[in-house]
Amino acid sequence: MLTLAAVAALAFAAATVLPLPSEAALLAAWDGGSPLVPLWAAATVGNTAGALLMMALGSGALRWPWLSARMAAPRARFRPWVQRFGAPSLLLAWVPALGDALPVLAGLLGVPWRRAMLWLALGKGGRYAVVLATAERLAGP
Repeated sequence: MLTLAAVAALAFAAATVLPLPSEAALLAAWDGGSPLVPLWAAATVGNTAGALLMMALGSGALRWPWLSARMAAPRARFRPWVQRFGAPSLLLAWVPALGDALPVLAGLLGVPWRRAMLWLALGKGGRYAVVLATAERLAGP
């Protein structure tokens, strides 16, 4: 059985560009009788922190002139979308493939950190809640 720290670490890594299945780690730690809230919290905190790291990398890319120039086209393409939907668009950061790019774009486009953290945690926590609730329901009594 995986520890809570291992679940958090795997969820953190999965929020970066590493192709890790954080849901599989969560379910491996869940044994059908484990308390769900600590598992949910570990996965949510780890995955949110990983997304915030990606956001920081996006924000930091603007400090490098050559990288900032390379990111000009994606910034221009997604600026209207982020301006329209703002930080709540990060609610979709749990979606495969899109979830890796959204935090980076949020950093590139200067989405405020506190709002970003809230929406990231809501989206990622919601995903893990659904995964655990489904596992619990499928396991039956």
